[in-house]
Amino acid sequence: MVTEGDITKVKSVAVILAAGSSSRMGQSKQLLKVGNESLLRKTIKTIIASEVDKAVVVLGSNQQVHQQEIADLPIQAIYNEDWEKGMGSSLRCGIHFVEEQFPSCEAILVTVCDQPLLTADHLKTLIHTFQSEKNLIVASFYFGSPGVPALFDRSMFKELMKMEDRHGAKKIIKDHIASVRLIDFPQGAVDLDTPDDWEKFSQG
Repeated sequence: MVTEGDITKVKSVAVILAAGSSSRMGQSKQLLKVGNESLLRKTIKTIIASEVDKAVVVLGSNQQVHQQEIADLPIQAIYNEDWEKGMGSSLRCGIHFVEEQFPSCEAILVTVCDQPLLTADHLKTLIHTFQSEKNLIVASFYFGSPGVPALFDRSMFKELMKMEDRHGAKKIIKDHIASVRLIDFPQGAVDLDTPDDWEKFSQG
């Protein structure tokens, strides 16, 4: 992570989307315990352990509780007032913040907080591939489809900012699949959206 005061050295920023209300789960999935820590904390610590320069988390529902949960971690938390409109709204909020605060940023790593098997090693592979192969997008591949975590080159920021509220980054990845480098991440198929997902994961 780049230290404070070295903004011009920031070339990559992770944007963690964690604004949803977890309506299908029936409780905050951000606060579900994976091992001895919340899913939100685990995700952020995984991001920090990767080689991204800075990290930003977009909060919405239960903002105060979630922000308190991560108050001691070296991450910038921002609030999306329009979080109820959908994931696209939160992604735009994050990208807008990055462009304002880190003008030297060359790539954004988009990820979510409900993939409990995400590892720093996978994120490092995405980053190294992006740096060495110069693709516009380097995305994860699981369950027969591309998805996040994914790295987007700066030239893609404007298109991401035009995304509709109900869509996530996956739509942009699919729209530009010819320019995408895919990295296998079978563990990405494990995400926590419903009580059934949580029960299966907990018992697994």
